[in-house]
Amino acid sequence: MKILGIDSSGMVASVAVVQDEVIIAEYTMNHKKTHSETLLPMIDEIMKSSETKLEDIDAIAIAAGPGSFTGLRIGAATAKGLAMSIEKPIIPVNTCEGLAYNMWGAEGLVCPIIDARRNQVYTGVYKVLGNIEVIRDQEPMDIHELIDRINKYAEERPFKTGAEVTPLSVTFLGDGVPIYESIIWDEIKIPCKMAPANMNRQRAASVAAYGGILYKERKFVDADDFAPVYLRKSQAERVKSEQSGE
Repeated sequence: MKILGIDSSGMVASVAVVQDEVIIAEYTMNHKKTHSETLLPMIDEIMKSSETKLEDIDAIAIAAGPGSFTGLRIGAATAKGLAMSIEKPIIPVNTCEGLAYNMWGAEGLVCPIIDARRNQVYTGVYKVLGNIEVIRDQEPMDIHELIDRINKYAEERPFKTGAEVTPLSVTFLGDGVPIYESIIWDEIKIPCKMAPANMNRQRAASVAAYGGILYKERKFVDADDFAPVYLRKSQAERVKSEQSGE
């Protein structure tokens, strides 16, 4: 099975081709240019470099949200257009789960945090020792509330190794880490660490690899039925609601 992965949910633009358990090609850009400028040329480049024809792709896995409204829309339009042209399905991958899959095999909890501004983050809490176990599904949340909930969860469910009981640990990753890292260190009560540079941002290879698992579980949709997951209104919609008193 050959899957094209796309992630444009944040500042990072990333595309990849994964065949079974092998990354055939991956192209990731996190430098100034907009997704409308980079995404299609990046896809074209990895397809040419890997000598892969679009018709060879069995499905398109995409980070479906939450994240940047503009990025999600560009990614959705790109995925839908490509999927329609080759009549192949789309595999929606929750952005936070795609990020968490970067940390496959990590002990303890994995917590992606995507900056949503004003101390708000898009986040979820997972265990990723094998497949992804959802502890808290992705949702928008105040960063202080998130840390409090992680502390309480770890206090109630200590990690057992043989006869010994040790506290759960947690690994944070995502573009919210450099923004809220000082808050995390001030308030977290369990062992924690920040993911390294090669794991701490969106990667299309993780989206495609995890998408392969979801595909086998038949969690895919036709291109016509795919829509991004925003979780909350855009800034423009919120302003409009406030002005109208809704």
